[in-house]
Amino acid sequence: MGNSNDHAAVDTVSGLQVRAVSVDEVAEWNRALNFGFLRPEVAVAEDLRRRYWEPGRMLAGFDGERQIATFRSFDTELTVPGGAVVPADAITNVAVTATHRRRGLLSAMMRRDLAAAAERGSAVAILAAAEYNIYGRFGFGPATQGAGWNIELRRTRGLREGLPGVPGGRTDFVTMAELRELGADLHERWRRTQPGAIERDTLWWERTSGEVRAPGDEFKEPFAAVHRDAAGEVTGLVLYRIANKWDGAYPDCKLTVSEFIALDLPTAVELWRLVLSVDWVSRVEVPKLAPDDPLPLLLQDPRAATPHEGNGDLVWLRVLDVEAAFGARSYGAPGRVVLEVDDRLGYASGRWALETAEDGTGRCVRTTDDADLALGASELGSLYLGAETASRLAAAALLTELRPGAAAAADLLLRTPLRAWTPTEF
Repeated sequence: MGNSNDHAAVDTVSGLQVRAVSVDEVAEWNRALNFGFLRPEVAVAEDLRRRYWEPGRMLAGFDGERQIATFRSFDTELTVPGGAVVPADAITNVAVTATHRRRGLLSAMMRRDLAAAAERGSAVAILAAAEYNIYGRFGFGPATQGAGWNIELRRTRGLREGLPGVPGGRTDFVTMAELRELGADLHERWRRTQPGAIERDTLWWERTSGEVRAPGDEFKEPFAAVHRDAAGEVTGLVLYRIANKWDGAYPDCKLTVSEFIALDLPTAVELWRLVLSVDWVSRVEVPKLAPDDPLPLLLQDPRAATPHEGNGDLVWLRVLDVEAAFGARSYGAPGRVVLEVDDRLGYASGRWALETAEDGTGRCVRTTDDADLALGASELGSLYLGAETASRLAAAALLTELRPGAAAAADLLLRTPLRAWTPTEF
């Protein structure tokens, strides 16, 4: 493989070349991405893609002069249990043209990017896996779960009585320009409270608000409402759209929530009260919500909320620096568990002692002591944020318990008050 420091380095695999693209090659890269994502009819968004371009971070596979594979990464911060953040390499826009599959292009791009990320000091790498069986071989494991809901308003009859509200607070609709400013500031405060959350840059808010639109985007301006407390501080935000549908003379509209942020329960109650009381709406769809969100229990009839069909894993994670990653997060109990990790790419390979203290701090250091659990890098990634348990992995034969009771002991250490989740697709 080429030197990860050299942006001009070329790797050769199966007679094909892998290298970083220049800013002048971004249009062709975008065309290859659209083709790989089965959207050849979508026009190239060259100006937008140029804003995403960073030296050495936008890779392509070449067959001669033609780009036939794409890959991009960017730096972000990942919130971990306890509220600290770690530097993360976020991977996206991965595609290989159907005519060039199984020739090592993805492996070459992935290995190149991970090597560069480790050299930059990224503690972990993250991605969203469109297909389950692709990324495990690179040491990634599912690390966050979503828990969306479909709510039948005719059955639930709204929120329970007696829920806490915000005395002196108010909820107001805002413009898209106000959304960009207020939403960005609110998310910056909120993301430090949610394990699994990542940053959002200016471009994310520009696309969400419709200021920047790309070919293929199906933008429909949402209703955007913010909640302020009695002091005027923004404490919550909701974005939703309504599909206008009638059953003869009767309204039968569906409201879909695309964004929901609340810094506390009283704010959430005020925002849900708005969402669940819109005229003409009979169904509310909330595709993206944290797995610990209490929404169904806030309803008069929780059975009126049924799991959303899109629920499942979103962010996959692989550990690049074991000591940095595990030293940053907090832990649920004091103790010690020794892990034997098999990592085919080498970043997490070896025997590690996870040692945690009464105050919730911990460290993971190399040891020669006998191992308690044996697992792969993918399973280590699934355990890191607390979204998965060692006991369940052991029951599924994805982790081997070398000392009886070690899986349960590890779960006590790794347990978190909030399960990992991110609402930000990337």
